[in-house]
Amino acid sequence: MALPEIKTILYTTSLGKHTRPVFRQAVNLAKQFDAHIVMLHVIEPIGELGHALIQNYLPEDVVKKMHDEGISEVKEQMKARVAKFCEEELGSLERVVDLDIEHVIVEGNYTDSILKTANDRSVDMIVMGSENTFGHHSQTTRQVIKGAKVPVVAVPTGKKFK
Repeated sequence: MALPEIKTILYTTSLGKHTRPVFRQAVNLAKQFDAHIVMLHVIEPIGELGHALIQNYLPEDVVKKMHDEGISEVKEQMKARVAKFCEEELGSLERVVDLDIEHVIVEGNYTDSILKTANDRSVDMIVMGSENTFGHHSQTTRQVIKGAKVPVVAVPTGKKFK
């Protein structure tokens, strides 16, 4: 039986300040396996009440334009974070690290969206933080580990982890 190949890594991010150790691990693994990184940010949709309120005050075309602009802004933020990481952490390396990163934004429930993206893109591994934004153990990470069909690397994001 052959060892499993790791060609595509799904890296999930909340885009918070605490996520750099997670991205660092995703980059390290991608470098070791010469793998493609799918950088995923999930946006939970607004509830029915919020949607109804917005529709009462704004025309549908304005709502769609704001939505699309918001998604574009988040993608630009993702690209800027990767560029900053490369400049600050990879710039001093002896060899140039060429990262193959695809930026993906989906809307939906965090766990379901991560598992669906992993399945749809046939990823070989998921890399995500083990704590949430507040420093507590992440319920989403636990649920992804439970439902994933591929290995999940849960990276500590606490202050003591470098």
